[in-house]
Amino acid sequence: MTYRARVACVYLLGFFIDLVNMFIASVAYPEIGRQFAASVSELAWISNAYILGLTLVIPLSSWLARRIGAKRVFMLSLGIFIAGTCGAGSATSIYSLIAWRGVQGLGGALLIPVGQTMTYALYRSHERAKLSSAVMLVALLAPALSPALGGLFVESGHWRGVFLASLPLALVALILAGCWLKPDAPSAANERLDLRGLVSGGVALILILTGLTFAGERLYLWQGALLFALGLVVMADYVRDALRKPAPLLNLRLMKDPLLQTAMLIYQFVPGIFTGVSIVAMLYLQNLLTMPATVTGGMMLPWALASFVAITLTGRLFNRLGPRPLFITGCLVHGAGIGLLALTGSAADLPLCVLAFTLMGFGSSLCSSTAQSAAFIQIADADLADASALWNINRQLSFCCGVTVISLLFSVLAAGGLPLMQAYHLCFAIAAGSALIPVLCCLRIANQHVVLQLNQEQQ
Repeated sequence: MTYRARVACVYLLGFFIDLVNMFIASVAYPEIGRQFAASVSELAWISNAYILGLTLVIPLSSWLARRIGAKRVFMLSLGIFIAGTCGAGSATSIYSLIAWRGVQGLGGALLIPVGQTMTYALYRSHERAKLSSAVMLVALLAPALSPALGGLFVESGHWRGVFLASLPLALVALILAGCWLKPDAPSAANERLDLRGLVSGGVALILILTGLTFAGERLYLWQGALLFALGLVVMADYVRDALRKPAPLLNLRLMKDPLLQTAMLIYQFVPGIFTGVSIVAMLYLQNLLTMPATVTGGMMLPWALASFVAITLTGRLFNRLGPRPLFITGCLVHGAGIGLLALTGSAADLPLCVLAFTLMGFGSSLCSSTAQSAAFIQIADADLADASALWNINRQLSFCCGVTVISLLFSVLAAGGLPLMQAYHLCFAIAAGSALIPVLCCLRIANQHVVLQLNQEQQ
């Protein structure tokens, strides 16, 4: 096995561990709620604390890697994650569980950006499409397997296994990282930390994520909106300060790159929106169309199969066609899938629902895998760490924003006096229409130039 293949394996294992921890816990919520007498909002923070920990530490990844070396940061992250995992698995109250999940997030936060930077630096631009396909397959596999594995632990009466399941994987990743990764000398051992940027950026992210969480609940809508608005104000101050500094915490100037900018926008409007649509769709299918939970849960099977096809096609077609036609096709297919949900009206429309999830799976994954392949093509190797951090912060925010926006949209429509069926249909129609926004942005991509660049590298 080549060195870069070993690095890629370690990165993909870390990525898999992170995703497992994001998706596995929800299946155990009912049992945890009974065990600790926890409310729904308290249970929600089991996941929110993990996501918050992830998002807060990601901006530090680039500076830490330069300061102490990428290998050390990766192994330190795994060590913190293992400690948080043990704590979550032995928690004696809902509050200690939430706290340890935050520690898990702090540890897991650096696995993806640091691992991604190490891996992508070893692959040339024309080779990254196939690498991104492997990344997206892991991103597909983890959400598919995690709930089933979590269900086995819960049904056997060992809900703590939901959190401890990732412990063996983390230990394996730690051993492999120690054996396979080459130690790298710090490139900026004396570089000062942008402390103001760290504090203001962290506060901004906390306010934004907390605001989005509260805004998704009707009882706390205005509190959430206020926190979100304050977060945007603090974030604006952070951006203004970062653009003035020669060595900010994150190099925000990288976002001027058209490909990175478009890829980040795609993530907000496609995978992000799908996350929100899928939650509302499950409520619609079960509560209004009275479909059994097993049937609605089974909708993710055609979604996963279509996603697999899309990811495979991206790896084969990206270098030949370039990102623009794949982005546009993905957005339109994704939008058509959401739109089909607005045409359903009874349990007899099951085939139409299956087709809708199939189209959403194909379109969403075609966009996300293309975005993963295109994001760093024009980014210099020296800037990969900062670009990776920005990419992963945007990825986390896209899921939170998508859930909040779609949930809030439906709540507003339902509260506005529309019949429930019409409220759902209009919500799906508006979400489908939002897929046209990134399509317009894709038109500015210099697609022929990108294809030429990729072909030149292959020669």
